Amino acid sequence: MKLPEKAVLIEVGPRDGLQNEKNILPADQKLQFIHDLSGAGFKEMEIASFVSPKWVPQMADAENIVKHGSAAGRSIVLTPNEKGLSLALDSGCTAVAFFVGASNTFNLKNINRPLEESMRSLLPLIRSTKERGLFIRACISTAFYCPYEGKIAEGAVMDICRQFVKAGVDDLSVADTVGMALPHEVYSLFSRLKQEFKETLITAHFHDTRGLGLANILAALQAGVDRFDTSAGGLGGCPFAPGASGNAATEDVLYMLQGMNIETGLSLEKVLEAVQGIEAYLDKPISSRQYILWKAKQAAKA
Repeated sequence: MKLPEKAVLIEVGPRDGLQNEKNILPADQKLQFIHDLSGAGFKEMEIASFVSPKWVPQMADAENIVKHGSAAGRSIVLTPNEKGLSLALDSGCTAVAFFVGASNTFNLKNINRPLEESMRSLLPLIRSTKERGLFIRACISTAFYCPYEGKIAEGAVMDICRQFVKAGVDDLSVADTVGMALPHEVYSLFSRLKQEFKETLITAHFHDTRGLGLANILAALQAGVDRFDTSAGGLGGCPFAPGASGNAATEDVLYMLQGMNIETGLSLEKVLEAVQGIEAYLDKPISSRQYILWKAKQAAKA
């Protein structure tokens, strides 16, 4: 089995993980979560999103989070449009993420624009942002399946990625937003992405809706991918993708990678402690496998 010696986990819990929470978390607790995760060794983290608080109230304090919560390394904020980008730049952000749905229907549900119109508006923003010297990631949602349209053609995803790479993005985060992808589909798409875009960072983003998150990460590893978006506690979901569960849990992914001797530079124990710190503020208990086992061991010691 051919696997990389090292892998990078990009922690998305503070942004993608918390955006779907029913409870509005206090900024101080979000900042503590970011601090705890940074202490676990993360060098890349999504920390906030400059979106309309009307649609995503959990992210209404983005400016405050950016001001006080920048972690060691690269702190990424999501910017859906020109207004969001302007707010991010005013806050001093140096790494931003733009996003688009590979499915036209999902794109309409998510940002009220058809895919083609979204690309026309995003590509000039990406070019102008790149001229400022910022790090740019492009997030491609529903890259395998859409809850409205079903299977998404590989060629359509490749075409979107080509446009983003031509515009100057540094990182392509390609997502199985609804957790329907199967390992052979993951291996096929990411093999093509790694082969065609050799100078661009390729990140895999999986949701564990059907319990296939770890299997799909293994398939992506075999395809040559060494960057993964994960969320501490398996937090997350998507308000515009019915049935989508949380992201692949950082602690479960980290346990697997450590067991396969793939270096990450992260502390599993500190990730679990960060999860414990945020759990009391959530609307439901954490259910990741490693966290449940860890809590049981902690209780047995008490």
